[in-house]
Amino acid sequence: MRKSSFLTWREWQAKAWDSPCSELRRFAEGLERDRKAVQAAFDEPWSSGPVEGHINRLKTIKRQMYGRAGLALLRARMIRAR
Repeated sequence: MRKSSFLTWREWQAKAWDSPCSELRRFAEGLERDRKAVQAAFDEPWSSGPVEGHINRLKTIKRQMYGRAGLALLRARMIRAR
């Protein structure tokens, strides 16, 4: 199943290269530069998604708090955000 997903991605990539949209072509070219990582994402059973989600949540809280309060309020926001 994962191999067919990779083949589907390669078909999409071929269509993207032929697209009149320059942004889509550049995106497809960037994915080609990282082809090994993209293929590993299809082949490997594990994902770093949950970890990335937690990091994103903490960074969002940090941005919201920037310049507004001290560590005590930041700690309270992190505990409440769980």
